[in-house]
Amino acid sequence: MIKTLFGLDQLGTPTALFLALLLGLAFGFALERAGFGSSRRLAGIFYFRDMAVLKVMFTAVVTAMLGLSYTVAMGWIAMEQVYLMPSVYGAQVVGGLAFGVGFVMSGWCPGTAAVGVASGKLDALVFLCGATLGSVFFNELFPIIRPLYAWGDSGTSFAFSSLGMSQGGFAFLFTLVAVGCFWGAEYVEKRVAGTGAYFKTRFLKAFSLALVVLSAGLLIFVGEKTGPEGSAAKAGMNEKALLQAIESAEDHIDPEALADRMVAGEEGLLVIDVRPPAEYAGFHLRGAVNVPIAELAAHLESRKNQGAVVLYSNGMTHPAQARDSLARGGHRNVYILTDGLGGFIDQCLKPASLRDEPVPQSVAAKIAAWRDYFANPDAPPARPVKVEAPKSSLPGLVATQWLAENLGRKGLKVIDVRDQKEYNGGHVPGALALNPESVRGNVEGLPSMLLPPGLLGSKLSLMGIEATDTVVLVYSGDKLRDATLVGMAFERLGHTGYAILDGGYEKWIAEKRPTGTLLPVVRRSNYSVNPGADTFTVDSRTVLAELKGGTIIIDVRPAGYFTGKKRDEARGGHIPGAVNRDFTLDLASTGNGASVKPTEELAAAYSTLVPSKDSPVIIHCRTGHQASQTYFVMKHVLGYLNVRWYDAGWTEWAARPELPVEP
Repeated sequence: MIKTLFGLDQLGTPTALFLALLLGLAFGFALERAGFGSSRRLAGIFYFRDMAVLKVMFTAVVTAMLGLSYTVAMGWIAMEQVYLMPSVYGAQVVGGLAFGVGFVMSGWCPGTAAVGVASGKLDALVFLCGATLGSVFFNELFPIIRPLYAWGDSGTSFAFSSLGMSQGGFAFLFTLVAVGCFWGAEYVEKRVAGTGAYFKTRFLKAFSLALVVLSAGLLIFVGEKTGPEGSAAKAGMNEKALLQAIESAEDHIDPEALADRMVAGEEGLLVIDVRPPAEYAGFHLRGAVNVPIAELAAHLESRKNQGAVVLYSNGMTHPAQARDSLARGGHRNVYILTDGLGGFIDQCLKPASLRDEPVPQSVAAKIAAWRDYFANPDAPPARPVKVEAPKSSLPGLVATQWLAENLGRKGLKVIDVRDQKEYNGGHVPGALALNPESVRGNVEGLPSMLLPPGLLGSKLSLMGIEATDTVVLVYSGDKLRDATLVGMAFERLGHTGYAILDGGYEKWIAEKRPTGTLLPVVRRSNYSVNPGADTFTVDSRTVLAELKGGTIIIDVRPAGYFTGKKRDEARGGHIPGAVNRDFTLDLASTGNGASVKPTEELAAAYSTLVPSKDSPVIIHCRTGHQASQTYFVMKHVLGYLNVRWYDAGWTEWAARPELPVEP
């Protein structure tokens, strides 16, 4: 099977640049030979004197369609090796109209203008300069036209499936249309300009017959029904869900999480090594089985959507391609190992003594337990080893004892999110003060939104926080949500090394732990921002699209607001189909404060709302504050894998009259 540069993730390599340059030159040569180096000839289509644009366009489209269809049908290339452009109907219609107006006015499009410039055409140069300026204006005005840019986004869809046709049938019909256009173009040229050199010639007849025969052949090779109820249509519909899953980070599992689940002997967990047999024999994760990528579909057919399946190799490219292919086939329980086997060895099996930074004794104990478990891949299963290891299980909760033992350690920072006057009266020694509301603001008209990564990174830089620091958040009373809101800022930055002090400041005081009133001495840092780390925040468009798609919407506002009896926004009620669980139900009183309820109690409660740890969940409240607490509990305490956060929440939903509401 042919491997493409896209499939191999090699589009950014020098080889890809060289091939792109070579293809570009060949494309330009073909356009020049077709006469596209003249704006007068290009504009001739509008006067029915020269139909070259129409003929070249249909020739290119039909050739590509037939060529790709046959190579896929023959098994020479897989669709996973081809980039499929998403359909954004609104934006593409508007863009097409703008492009058409520009073509009519100038006689050029960007590709033909480049050919014209190479041919010394001054008007082509003027057009290219205008196109460049237009691109600059588009970039500068993007915040304003962003809604138009994504208007009508339908993921990757296929015309034949939308029309209820087979792929072969659509190709045959489209080819007949193209042949008709070839004959019509020649006829128009002959009548208007006296040219039409190929009209009724043997060449045009033979060319047309060859195209019709080739397209008819697809009725045999690719004749499967692919309408709305057919398999290819389903693949087209699944493509959008697949891309959403990837965007939401639902396609992978981190090494530490996998190690914990394997050591715990999770029922139904299957780990598959897709490397060559020789590499598997040299070393593999304990309990992993070796299955060639080509045999995965058959091997996993009996386990379709039953238990969790994790694929790994030395890297992530091949497992990711295999996982996407399986997802298109209906497998929703397949994941890839983040950073592959190398990442697993570095993060889980590397001895504590060889780490870049010292690790607490509890962390070293867990590393030792992992190493002991995975040292002999073929040894009989051992009893699960339970080791408290705050750092390796972050984000999560840490005990006051752990914080007391690690205070002052390099790379550990404490952030106090209580009121300023409470902080001034006494805090954990060395703790930094941070108002939770300072991580939020008005973003593109929406109030109380979590700030963009750049602004969050700047705030942390002023506080002297490094991206490699372990950060412990301290809250007051029952305001765990204050700590989890700040935790969402770290989530957005991809800063997984954060934790929340279990029981908060009240528990710290009750245990007579040390306190202080001195302000820490801080040296400004340069926090390294990962702008693409946020794959968990969704907007109203995503929520609306998933209302009937099996996603569980959890509204964590108090019941009175959920039912609409109370109202603090433009409309009362809730999102259709949403379920209600008050965020306060996750907390247990400790006298002066509150802490998270026991895991077993929470797991039992959430199992009545969410059928499995893999089920897609979207959590919201009014402004994202309360929902951040539920997000933390579900994802980092209970281990739900597919949790997302609707930040704008009921504030936005109630204010948009086009969005549906139930009482």
